[in-house]
Amino acid sequence: MTELSVFSEEHFMKQALVEAQAAFDEGEIPVGAIVVCENRIIAKDHNRVERLGDATAHAEMLAITAAQNNLGSKYLNECTLYVTLEPCSMCAGALFWTQIGKLVIGAKDTERGFRVFNKKIVHPKTGVKEGVLASECEEMIKGFFKRLRNS
Repeated sequence: MTELSVFSEEHFMKQALVEAQAAFDEGEIPVGAIVVCENRIIAKDHNRVERLGDATAHAEMLAITAAQNNLGSKYLNECTLYVTLEPCSMCAGALFWTQIGKLVIGAKDTERGFRVFNKKIVHPKTGVKEGVLASECEEMIKGFFKRLRNS
């Protein structure tokens, strides 16, 4: 078994998966997001759409706001967002305005992900990497919807 570096992309995506599990446990679509700056988690959250009755309470939106509050800045150009599922267009648009430095995606969202609608919606300076712990992220989403169909 390979040991993970404390500051590896896999390490941070595992933290996003912890947030996604919290969403799963609350009956929310299991998406988790972590904002990292200088190898330190400065914000984290998970979907809270049902709990808050707010269609915009996606994991990414909540984590972005917390990160901005933490840094006292509207820009996150020195930060990386780790998210278990490809952001929707709304969240990708918010990432554009924050000028996020890097976006790391676990699982693709082939139905509602931003790339289905507009591949260029993220800021041109934002680096995008996908597929980090993709199978674990996909399993959580699939497990959630399977449980929903069976209840």
